[in-house]
Amino acid sequence: MGDASRADRQSDAVRPMIAADKIAEAVRGLGRQITSDYVDRPLTLLGVLSGSIMFVSDLMRQIELPHQLGLIQASSYRGTATEPDELSINDEFLPNLADRHVVLVDDIFDTGNTMLRLMHTLERHHPASLKSAVLLWKKDRTRVELTPDYHCFEIPDAFVVGYGLDYNDEYRYLPYVGVVQTHE
Repeated sequence: MGDASRADRQSDAVRPMIAADKIAEAVRGLGRQITSDYVDRPLTLLGVLSGSIMFVSDLMRQIELPHQLGLIQASSYRGTATEPDELSINDEFLPNLADRHVVLVDDIFDTGNTMLRLMHTLERHHPASLKSAVLLWKKDRTRVELTPDYHCFEIPDAFVVGYGLDYNDEYRYLPYVGVVQTHE
């Protein structure tokens, strides 16, 4: 079978939860808010690889002021896992964050453990300020004394894919957020 039929099978296995147009609208609104909050301040968006890549790309186009982009790698899900494992962080290729206002951009805030560890790691780089922005927040699963500073959507506890989120490195390409049918 060709790639087109594989893509059809994959998208058929996903029940849409948040449509692409709703995501675009929310990202535009978040871009306006960040633009307003960071006028005349040196801003760096820091995307968490790999899940945030679509979100951070769209978000940076909606921020109407000069800003830098950096990327940090963090992973606690490997292969077909649907429960987090030990967190691995690679901050070796970060831009200079000292005295810059940093917004850490991730795809999802689940328990909050990843975001908390990332924030502690980034504090060692002496940013002027450090805030978080996520596309999705599973508020009922939050287990830490931290909440996202910015978020687009609160969602229920479901295993979601699309718009950068994956299951076994698949589904990231979907323009919407959906639930994998086998994980409902």
